[in-house]
Amino acid sequence: MSDVISFRKAQFLISAPTLTQCPEDSGCEVAFAGRSNAGKSSAINALTDNAKLARTSKTPGRTQLLNFFSLSEQCRLVDLPGYGFAKVAKSLKKEWDKHLAEYLQQRKSLKGLVLLMDIRHPLQEYDWQMIRWAYQSEMPVHLLLTKADKFNHGPAKAILLKVQRELSMAGFSDNISLQTFSSLKKTGLDELEAVLRNWLSAQQDSHNPLI
Repeated sequence: MSDVISFRKAQFLISAPTLTQCPEDSGCEVAFAGRSNAGKSSAINALTDNAKLARTSKTPGRTQLLNFFSLSEQCRLVDLPGYGFAKVAKSLKKEWDKHLAEYLQQRKSLKGLVLLMDIRHPLQEYDWQMIRWAYQSEMPVHLLLTKADKFNHGPAKAILLKVQRELSMAGFSDNISLQTFSSLKKTGLDELEAVLRNWLSAQQDSHNPLI
């Protein structure tokens, strides 16, 4: 059923501040997570070929809500609040973290997590936290090393292999895939699309969502 998924048909659905205000927890969705300066919104816009779909900003931390985009009646993409960088009050940041944790831990329709990291600063503390959570939840993770256009192919590949080794040494190589990506040059789009189609298509007719 992968041929029914067209990322270019993505449309904004709703922004939700809390889990209870999210769309009905049915069907399947893939969430994009990462530090506030990792390029989540830019990656979603490149994937959907719509520069205005997900809000981008030169001020990291502007994505403060759970933003849902529909691909079909039963499939969605989700742009999660950025973490670890936004210059906001600690009380507000704590509230964001709480809602993010609730979504990740309780959302039954979540079938995979795309974790974005700036290729120049991979595997920061919050990234490891997300990886550990996903591993414990048996949630598939696809690491996107963004802004790969900052390097030539050789150095970018070397960083990819280094990240791969660190994940393996930490015992997190299972259920995790990774690639380099550039929203600016639109390199790595085919690989990302293939991963997302695999996750979403495999789950459209499934009545056994991942726990």
